[in-house]
Amino acid sequence: MATTFDDTHTGTGTGTATADGGVRHGLRHRRARRSVIPVLAPLLIWAGAAGVLAMWWSDTNAVVGLSGWLTNAGRITGLLAGYALAVLLALMARIPALDRSIGTDRLARWHATGGRFTVSLALTHTLMIIWGYSLASHTDVVSQTSTLVLHYPDLLKGTAGFLLFVVTGILSARAARRRMSYETWHYLHFATYLAVFLTFGHQLSNGADFVANRPAQIAWYALYLGVAALLVWFRFAVPVRRGLRHRLRVTAVRPEAPGVVSVYLTGARLDELAARPGQFLRWRFLTPGLWWTANPYSLSAPAHSGSLRITVKAAGGHSAALARLAPGTRVWVEGPYGAFTADRRTSAKVLLLGAGVGITPLRTLFETLPGRVTLVYLARRAEDLALRSELDAIAAHRHAVVHYVVDEPAHLSVPLTAEALARLVPGLAEHDVYLCGPPGMTETAVRSLREAGVPGRRIHHESFAF
Repeated sequence: MATTFDDTHTGTGTGTATADGGVRHGLRHRRARRSVIPVLAPLLIWAGAAGVLAMWWSDTNAVVGLSGWLTNAGRITGLLAGYALAVLLALMARIPALDRSIGTDRLARWHATGGRFTVSLALTHTLMIIWGYSLASHTDVVSQTSTLVLHYPDLLKGTAGFLLFVVTGILSARAARRRMSYETWHYLHFATYLAVFLTFGHQLSNGADFVANRPAQIAWYALYLGVAALLVWFRFAVPVRRGLRHRLRVTAVRPEAPGVVSVYLTGARLDELAARPGQFLRWRFLTPGLWWTANPYSLSAPAHSGSLRITVKAAGGHSAALARLAPGTRVWVEGPYGAFTADRRTSAKVLLLGAGVGITPLRTLFETLPGRVTLVYLARRAEDLALRSELDAIAAHRHAVVHYVVDEPAHLSVPLTAEALARLVPGLAEHDVYLCGPPGMTETAVRSLREAGVPGRRIHHESFAF
């Protein structure tokens, strides 16, 4: 894929045996206190699903005939769909404990997978109920559908909510997602909140497990109101509070490479954000055309008590507009988010592998990670290497190794293979790898790293495609 055209500082520096021993001691200590949340969270979700099934079981005396089996299948899938919907919203509530221990991209994958299951459960629920009721009443499915939608309490609203879920699910499919901007996709998902509102009443007024069952109703209200409180607090109240408290403003915008700029910001008490190297925040620039959306951008320098910096490539309307920000522009932030931090490290040796503007979180890790750290930076051309002077200065200071790798000139390019990476990084299999770049590059890199013997648990990657 590329060819190395420059190696900077090949000394071992902080990678001495003594330093390695200190790093290993720190890693053992970190592993000993590593969060159990990534294990407990799925167990809690499945325990809740088991509780939902137990609620159906306790309220069902017998299942008789085909209509009974179909209707009860509809009850089960409806209960599970309602429960799963609350879980989906909780996963995207941006709860710090979940985000920092599990990772934003992993939560997003859970959310996407759960979304597909939820739509499937809701569709199955709808079909099974209509079919079961039509057999019980000896009518055709069309007449039964009309009766349910038009004459049962809250079912007209529930039907509208169900259709919203289906539309959102279709638009979230990978093929459709690629065709729309992040901002459009993000705001279409607000339709989910409306769908929840429309379907919630139907669950309680028509669900056989809730009618005249006060404990079940209380439990369902507690589940949904609890999730709603998390959403209101972490997605709305906290950003407003931080915006008023930290008073972030743009101080300068400087070009770094073709189509890439750094945005410098200042504010008050920014150390309270506790932003760690490798993390990102969601930035809302309070200027015409940008105020209505909060986009995720990584910090490209370690955070300080009075200043922050992001480095952004023009990849869409929002990111391109940042080059035109005026000094003094007010900014609100959400976060910090992400688990792409030193806590993921398990080895004394680290490879930072980045491409394009994916260098931004890696640049902060390159400066702050202790031990032996090697940086491999891929770009299309030499002039596309953003922040290169800073990377050179960091490499010189810590006597680390940095490889700049470019695609052009084409006659010198080589594929991004296990063999090529192993030549660049001796002892590659012994390294932790922090990986950040475009989706195609990261997929290729993961395959090559695995072929080179790097265990999957040592390949750390956080996607921003959510």
